[in-house]
Amino acid sequence: MIRLPRVAAVTLFAFAFALTAPRARALEQLPAADDARLIVVAIADKADPAATAGATPRGYAGLPDYAGGAERTRAAARRIASDYALREVSAWTIDALRLRCMLYELPAGSDRSEALARMRGDRRVSLAEPLQHFSTYSTMPALPPPEPAPPAGPAAAYNDPYVGLQQGFTRIGAAAAQRWASGARIEVAVIDTGIDAAHPDLAGRVVSQRDFTRDAASASHDRHGTEVAGVIAAVANNGVGIVGVAPGTHIRALRACWPVQANGSAARCDTFTLAQALGAAITSGARVINLSLGGPPDPLLEHLVAKAIERGAIVVGAVPPDARMDGFPVDVDGVIAVRSSDSAATARPALAAPGRDILTLEPGGHYDYASGSSLATAHVTGAVALLLEIDPHLDAKTVFALLDGSNRRADASIDACAAVRTLAHKAEGCDSVTTATGLVHAKH
Repeated sequence: MIRLPRVAAVTLFAFAFALTAPRARALEQLPAADDARLIVVAIADKADPAATAGATPRGYAGLPDYAGGAERTRAAARRIASDYALREVSAWTIDALRLRCMLYELPAGSDRSEALARMRGDRRVSLAEPLQHFSTYSTMPALPPPEPAPPAGPAAAYNDPYVGLQQGFTRIGAAAAQRWASGARIEVAVIDTGIDAAHPDLAGRVVSQRDFTRDAASASHDRHGTEVAGVIAAVANNGVGIVGVAPGTHIRALRACWPVQANGSAARCDTFTLAQALGAAITSGARVINLSLGGPPDPLLEHLVAKAIERGAIVVGAVPPDARMDGFPVDVDGVIAVRSSDSAATARPALAAPGRDILTLEPGGHYDYASGSSLATAHVTGAVALLLEIDPHLDAKTVFALLDGSNRRADASIDACAAVRTLAHKAEGCDSVTTATGLVHAKH
């Protein structure tokens, strides 16, 4: 691996914590539970009758452990727990789906498959499934990549010292695309591990952070989310580090995954954490949702992604290393699936983007290389943000067609510049040399 020098810290803007909806108790506050016995059950969230004269003004916010559900729904959940001898570990309300979700623990010695089958036949239950696990898709390279030539063409316009090492940025024509767009005014929800928002190359880019995990480590030390955010939104022309594909975007950091080991890039997530993060992303109105992760099919998560798409979000998901397309999130209709351009083709349509030896951010003001479809997905997310700045009304189908049609490379990688130029109806070519002053919104 190549370890590049640490960059001096800079002062960040204050973070705006706009997502204030009630949430489930943090997992670190929950009683210990056996994951093999955990299930997720959802029931319809029924509104309580309107308050009558003389009703207490205190409301349900005063109830212990209140997490957004009406009392009628909470009472129904208690009856279900009693009928099946379940222990409630946590509960939360998904307003977008009008569901109350409970994380239950089955009794010791019970058969989880049998218990779920019984509950699925219960008319009170909208959904019942095991707590499932998901993984991020990135690795650290075994050997350092070759040193590229100094930046040329549009990339030479930047004063960021490592832009010449950004092979993925160069291959998708990001520098040339930024003549017309930078992703300004576009919010991207990064559902991942935490992000080092104090990194100098993310100054002012991370507008909010929420943590849905039980991991006790500081989110600012997480590598994977920091790597993904760097590819998408690293600040341009700030005299340090690298340049993001869409340096004008704002990131909502939703921590639903935790590192497998300290200082490692690999991370895990589960149904409980991802469902809460997706609900928060929908509530926030983020225009793009980046899911550089994947795992088995999951009905609750599929419903949430479908709702996000219905509300106009463009969801970008990573293809797993085995190129299978039958898991979450790439099997959900409307999700833009992304594979690394050096990997095998998929059975169903997916975009390809650079995912090998990608220079990006690391916690603590560092930079390093990482590989995998997680990074390829981040490249596409950045390209999506560029397109949305030009036309905020684009849907996923149109975005996919623009990026898929931009492919002019033997490795099938997207060409962000060609897609942006087509959408903006510009006659200029994508290999033109520009100057720093010619970059659109390059510095924010």
